[in-house]
Amino acid sequence: MLERIAARRGELDTLVEQLAKQLEEARAERDELAVAERVLHRLAEQVVAETPAAVSVQVGGRGVLLVPHGMDEAALPAETGRSLRWCGPRTVR
Repeated sequence: MLERIAARRGELDTLVEQLAKQLEEARAERDELAVAERVLHRLAEQVVAETPAAVSVQVGGRGVLLVPHGMDEAALPAETGRSLRWCGPRTVR
């Protein structure tokens, strides 16, 4: 009986060591992901700050909206987004 108890204790000691190592690795990975998440948030904030906005101007006496190339369609007024999907983008020289 004592031999079985000692053997089981040995198994559990080994398991504890393995789990402690896995926990340490998981915590390290979680910390790395937290850093990556902060970096991505900062990059996203920079992109938003650097993204030019649509500008209303007069062309031939009519108001038009100049939309920079690559601007997110979701940032445009609803009617403008529908018009772009229906007509497609136009290039002005």
